[in-house]
Amino acid sequence: MAFVQDGFETYQKRLVHYASFQCETLADVKNAGNLTAEKLKEKEAEAILNRLNKNDFLVLLDEKGQILSSEKFAAQLEKWQNHLSGDLVFQIGGAFGFAEAVYQRANYSLSLSAMTFNHQLVRLIFVEQLYRAFTIIKNESYHHA
Repeated sequence: MAFVQDGFETYQKRLVHYASFQCETLADVKNAGNLTAEKLKEKEAEAILNRLNKNDFLVLLDEKGQILSSEKFAAQLEKWQNHLSGDLVFQIGGAFGFAEAVYQRANYSLSLSAMTFNHQLVRLIFVEQLYRAFTIIKNESYHHA
């Protein structure tokens, strides 16, 4: 879906005016089709947890998370920025969600919607909301309440 990638890149470029931002995609689990959902979540958890540093603040993008308005997300983002010593890491869940170990490590869980989206759309929706949050924090005209 080229239009989704184009949209993601547009907002990624806009974000550099507000914060250091990078998107990392974890490699797919090998032989995933031969694994149970639980085993797949465990393998994904291993990859996620191995990428984190001790001081990273992990926010899960998860259907079970808090649902916030754009304004409330901006306020939450601003609080995190002002009080964190490590990096702020947002993690999109796999097809079956997260393993318990990831939920245990997480500092916060955020839902973008009660609906389900594919990973490419989640990345686009989230990066747009992240950009929107920064424009709200800076009181810029992008967001119209």
